[in-house]
Amino acid sequence: MKYPNSSKEYVRPNIGAGNRGMSLEDDINRSNRYYLTEDTAVIHKKPTPITIVKVDYPKRSAAKITEAYFKLASTTDYNGIYKGKYIDFEAKECESRTSFPFSSIHEHQIRHLKSVEKHGAIAFIILRMVYYDKDFLIKANEFIEYYDSCNRKSLPFAWVQQHGHEIRRTFTKPCDYLSTVDKVFGL
Repeated sequence: MKYPNSSKEYVRPNIGAGNRGMSLEDDINRSNRYYLTEDTAVIHKKPTPITIVKVDYPKRSAAKITEAYFKLASTTDYNGIYKGKYIDFEAKECESRTSFPFSSIHEHQIRHLKSVEKHGAIAFIILRMVYYDKDFLIKANEFIEYYDSCNRKSLPFAWVQQHGHEIRRTFTKPCDYLSTVDKVFGL
């Protein structure tokens, strides 16, 4: 990204495998803080439930978790309320330029999205296609219908372009998904 009237170029930091998906989550978290500050919506990242097995205390004032495991499979990344509607969604980043691998989303997450949508929630997936530097909102029911009916191991980028809805970015809302929610879900 080049800045106006400048030869300087913004270079996205290299993201290691351990932090994959954190750039999108950081952008969503910043947007959520803005929504909360402006009293637009209350949407938070769900904590991943863990059980702590072993803790070391190298100093009296410092504790270090040295062994832990996940209590149970988490559902989706985010949930909250917007305009009186329950919202539940998963956020995924994809490095590929051709498709999003289904192995990146778990069966229990798909079941959860089906369930909350069945009960009237606004359910979707935010997919960041890193190669194209674009974010898309994909309605859960459309994603699930394709996932259930196709005989593939991935979601083609062409499908994402056709069925997904590009999410606008602003300085204060680097992933302004609620503007897209308004359009897609008619709020």
